[in-house]
Amino acid sequence: MKNTKTLSEFKDQHFGKEGTAKRNLLEAGYEQFKLGTLIQEARIDQGLTQEQLAFKSGTTKSYISKIENNGSNLTLKTLYDIVEKGLGGKVKISIEM
Repeated sequence: MKNTKTLSEFKDQHFGKEGTAKRNLLEAGYEQFKLGTLIQEARIDQGLTQEQLAFKSGTTKSYISKIENNGSNLTLKTLYDIVEKGLGGKVKISIEM
């Protein structure tokens, strides 16, 4: 067990310390992945297909698929449309310093 590392130690070793360019890229990618997963889980919980969510939010099924599979950047307007029009939810955004 002496070679066991925490996730933070692993990221430090392989991607650099927090604040470095490589580490920031990793963390940004994770946030994008997490957002797609949250949208997918909410869609499934409501019993919607990707096509139904796309119709309700004014986008396409392929775009919803790309978002859920981390293949697309998402504008704030589209995020609001998907969450509020498509899923009937609310978006809350915070900034951490």
